[in-house]
Amino acid sequence: MALIDPLNQSLPLSRRGLLRSAAAAAFTATGGLAACSDNRAGGDAAAAPVAETRYGRVSGFVEDGVNVFKGVPYGADTSAYRFGPPQPPAAWADVKPAVAFGNSAPQNPGGDGGGLFLSWRNVPPLPTSEDCLYLNVWTPGVADGKPRPVMVWFHGGGFTTGSGSSNAYDGVRLAKRGDVVVVTVNHRLNVFGYLNLAAYGDAFADSGAAGALDMVAALEWVRDNIAAFGGDPSNVLIFGESGGGAKVCTLLAMESAKGLFHRAVIQSGARIRHQTQEDSGEAASRFITALGLAPDAIDQIRTLPADQLLTAMKDVQGAGSGPVLDGRSITRHPFDPDAPPQSTSVPILIGCNRTEGTSLQGGSRPELFDLTWETLPTEMRAAFPGRNVEKIIDLYKTNHPDYSAVELYFTATADNTFMRSSVTLADRKAMAGGAPVFFYHLDWKTPVQEGRKLVPHALDIGMAFDNVAKSESMSGTGPEAQKIADMMSESWLAFARTGDPSHPGLPAWPAYTPASRSMMVFREAPGVEIDIRAAERAVSSPV
Repeated sequence: MALIDPLNQSLPLSRRGLLRSAAAAAFTATGGLAACSDNRAGGDAAAAPVAETRYGRVSGFVEDGVNVFKGVPYGADTSAYRFGPPQPPAAWADVKPAVAFGNSAPQNPGGDGGGLFLSWRNVPPLPTSEDCLYLNVWTPGVADGKPRPVMVWFHGGGFTTGSGSSNAYDGVRLAKRGDVVVVTVNHRLNVFGYLNLAAYGDAFADSGAAGALDMVAALEWVRDNIAAFGGDPSNVLIFGESGGGAKVCTLLAMESAKGLFHRAVIQSGARIRHQTQEDSGEAASRFITALGLAPDAIDQIRTLPADQLLTAMKDVQGAGSGPVLDGRSITRHPFDPDAPPQSTSVPILIGCNRTEGTSLQGGSRPELFDLTWETLPTEMRAAFPGRNVEKIIDLYKTNHPDYSAVELYFTATADNTFMRSSVTLADRKAMAGGAPVFFYHLDWKTPVQEGRKLVPHALDIGMAFDNVAKSESMSGTGPEAQKIADMMSESWLAFARTGDPSHPGLPAWPAYTPASRSMMVFREAPGVEIDIRAAERAVSSPV
C-alpha cells in the first residue's frame, strides 16, 4: 500500500489507512490518557492560587514558581448531547479544585511509537469519559495585571486518539522560560466528534464537526477567562503537532474561530482538505450497520454505551476519522484551493521533521529498519505506486551519499507526505499575501535506541515545550538535545510574542515565499536552506 499524507482526508478511504492507523497508534501514547487523579508531584508548598472564571472560582497549585490549574471545565458533559454542539458548563458556587487532569475523550488504545513515547505516558493510564471538555493552564502570574502571550496547544493523535494530559505537554518550563500562559485542551474525538450522521435528520446536523466546535468553545473560554490567569486574550497563539497541526489548519478555516487567535504553528500536520459529505456519510452508514441499528432507530445511537461505539469503530474504516465539510460549521477545505481568507492576517509557522515515519510506520513495522539496498526497491514501490522508483533512489543516493537504505526510505517517504503537504500549505498561505509565513525543518538525529530512529515524528514536541527532561525515551536528556530545545522553544516563544520566530540564538530567518522557500533547519549548527530536497520531491511527485 502506498504511503500517503495521513491528514489528507480527500483521498479514497481505501488509501487512508496506513499512516492514519500508525499515527493514531503512536499518538495515543503522545496524548496519554487523561486523569481524575492528583497529578501534583513536585508541587511547591505555597498557598494555592485561585482564579476567577465566568462559571466560578478554581484553585490550583504552584510548581517551580508556575501556577498550575488542571481539569478546568470549559463545557458540559457531552454524554447529555452526544453528536451535538458543545454546551457551557454549569456554574458552581464553591471554589473548585483544579489540581488533576480532567477526562479525555473515549478512544481505542494504541501503540507507543516503537518505544519512543514511553516517557510521555501517564502511568498508570488515566480514565476517559464523554465528560471530557476540560483544559489545563500554566501561568507565571494570576490576575497580576500583566498581560502575557497565550499559547493554546491542541494534541496529536489524528482526530481519533490522544489528550492534552501527556507529560510531553507539561507547560511549566515553557511558561516560566517565556513568561507566557500555556493552555492544553481535551475535546471530543473519533466517532464522538466527527461521525457524519447529518443524513439522519436535523438533530445530527453538527455531528461531523462536533469535535471542531469543542475546540472553538475552548478558544472562546480563553477569550473570556484567560485575563484572570495572567494572559492577554488579544495575543493568542494556537499550535499543535501531527493531528494537532491538522486541528490548527481546521481552525484557520472556520468562520466561528475567526478573531479567537492571532498566530498559528503547524508542526508536521499540514491538512489541505477535509472529508467530503459523500465519503463521510458512506462511512457513517457502514458504522450504523455495524452497530446493528436500523435507520428508523437511529436515535438509539445517542444512548448506546460508549464502548459499543468504540468496538464498532474498529471495523469501519473512515468512520469519525476527522472533520467533515458539512456546509454549516465547516464551509471550506483548510487550504484547498487556496489559503482561507478569514486567516489572512494570521502569521503562520510551519514545518516538519526529516524522517517522520520512524515513529509511525516504523513503530508498527520494525522490519523497515532492516532494509538493504536489495530490499529497498520493493518497499519504495509500495510507497510510490506508478512512479519510477529506481530514478527516485538514484537521485537520493547521488544527492545524499551518506544515507543508508533505511535513511533513504524514511527521508523519501517523509518528503513525499509531510514535506510536500507543508510546502503546499506554505505556498498557498504566502501567495495570499497578508501576514507572513515562516518555515522550519528539524534535522537533528535523536541518540535514543542507538540512533536508529533518526529524526522521528513528534521529536519536535519536547523541543518546542522545552521538555527534554520529560522526553527521555524520545530525545534523550543530553546537552545536544537541550541545545535544540533551547533554539526551538525560543523560536516558538518569539513567534507567540511578535509573529516572528527570529531570536539571537539563530541566524537571520527570512520569511517564506514561493519564490525562495527559505527554511530554517534546526540541527546542532542551525541555518537557513532554500527549498530543501526540491529536486527529490519533483522526481517523486505523484503522477
